[in-house]
Amino acid sequence: MMMRYFSAEYIIPVSSYPIKNGVIAIDDDGSICGVYDVLSAPKDVEIEVLDGVLIPGFINTHCHLELSHMKGLIAKETGLVNFIGEVLNNRTPTNPDDVNQAMFAADTLMFNNGIQAVGDHVNSAVSATIKSESKIKYHTFVEIIGFKDEDAVAKIDNAKEIEFYFDSQHSSITPHAPYSCSKAIFKYLKKSTTDNNIISIHNQESEEENKFFRYKTGDFIDFYDRMGLNLDFFKAQARNSIQSYLSYLPLNNKCILVHNTFTSLKDLDFINRMGRDVVMCLCPKANLYIEGTLPKINILSEHLDNIAIGTDSFASNDTLSILDELKVIHAQFKDLDFITTIKWATLNGAKALGLDAELGSLEVGKKPGLVLLKGMTMLKINENVEVERIV
Repeated sequence: MMMRYFSAEYIIPVSSYPIKNGVIAIDDDGSICGVYDVLSAPKDVEIEVLDGVLIPGFINTHCHLELSHMKGLIAKETGLVNFIGEVLNNRTPTNPDDVNQAMFAADTLMFNNGIQAVGDHVNSAVSATIKSESKIKYHTFVEIIGFKDEDAVAKIDNAKEIEFYFDSQHSSITPHAPYSCSKAIFKYLKKSTTDNNIISIHNQESEEENKFFRYKTGDFIDFYDRMGLNLDFFKAQARNSIQSYLSYLPLNNKCILVHNTFTSLKDLDFINRMGRDVVMCLCPKANLYIEGTLPKINILSEHLDNIAIGTDSFASNDTLSILDELKVIHAQFKDLDFITTIKWATLNGAKALGLDAELGSLEVGKKPGLVLLKGMTMLKINENVEVERIV
């Protein structure tokens, strides 16, 4: 077994305090064999000294790999409802090879950008082969989309058929969003799911979602009309969407709420009162791409510990880089410190996806990858910071 030793200005284990001029030992299969401060580091070994900050591989908690061919096809800042329509219009290209080539390129790009694991949403099995051959660890969320109560059983059965093509230990069935699933789907999934089935649902990505649930008004009314859906069954809830549907989700399951762009302080209080295992996943670049605004990340961080970060897809982003997401966060919320947000980008995401036994922190026995952030000053993220994968 060959051991490699690396040192840097700082090593950030994430699960413990930063180590200035620390040393990390990694064997040839990527397993961490030791994390040392400068005084306890092994003597008489060759140490590769790197210029920057060493961290574990990033965790991308939310993506849609199968939409990778849509880069640049949808105009920016046109709103969620228009965005959904454009995704539906463009998700099936003329040449199927374009999808496979784009997915392969996106997977390679994410790995080179230091991403070690991805929570990926699918509506088909088209990404199964690429995931099985990838250096990245994937948890696949098979989305259910169904507007009619009578279709609930068929929709869930179809999702189970798609899930069959993915790693059974790292896949689960999930509602796509509150505005795209009937109440019957929520109820049936709650009855039929097992406790280890992780839920990952798009939440409050647009104020139009809240308008629809609160008042039964807004752009979603026209959207459903264009789809030929009769909304007579739907009653205004007089409250935001999260307060309308969260109780329908399985009680004992981990739930990743994705985007949260228009989640209010009252919504956060509601989530906390529910006492559920909830993770808030932020995709800031996608939020800017679609709605031109960001969640109240400073308020989220004050009220919740479980925050993770995702990139969303190339349909709503021009990069697939967790570092770029961190740059946006730190540029807009300057009071946030890197030690807090790097946990969102690594260990919290690994926990959200059930992968923290192996990934997310620099601890002996794990294989979390090793990433160097170059160009940081005083442990601060700035626009010039670059990422380099070491292991």
